[in-house]
Amino acid sequence: MSTIRFSIQGKAFNATKTEVTARRFNIIVDEPKELGGEDDAPNPVEYLLAGYAGCINVVTQIIAKEKNITIRDFRIDIHGDINPLRLFGQSFDVRAGFQSLQVEIAIEANASQEEINQLIDEVKQRCPVNDNLTNETPVAYLLKQSFILN
Repeated sequence: MSTIRFSIQGKAFNATKTEVTARRFNIIVDEPKELGGEDDAPNPVEYLLAGYAGCINVVTQIIAKEKNITIRDFRIDIHGDINPLRLFGQSFDVRAGFQSLQVEIAIEANASQEEINQLIDEVKQRCPVNDNLTNETPVAYLLKQSFILN
């Protein structure tokens, strides 16, 4: 199977709010008031966590179907702490992103604990977002236009 390309297009509304288009969907990204935003939408790291939860769900459902496991209830909570010092340019001794993530899964299914553990181990191996979060991914920045105003 060949690769599948996913893309988004983003445009800044103001210093904290961005409108993003993904396929036919418009997504607003904003910051909470305590970070200078209007709190009109989730912020970028909350969307990252939401995407992670969504990916875990999809991959879990795929693998469960392959293993003939029926999932009756599935809940995913993800928590992570960020030190904002680097974000605000106050210290470059701390990383800008999450220091760590904690994924809490509650699953009700017709499977033993051992089968559930194997299912989750396989999810960790097959989830694309988990792969991006746990392995280094090359990122290239391309400046398409630059305008200098006097």
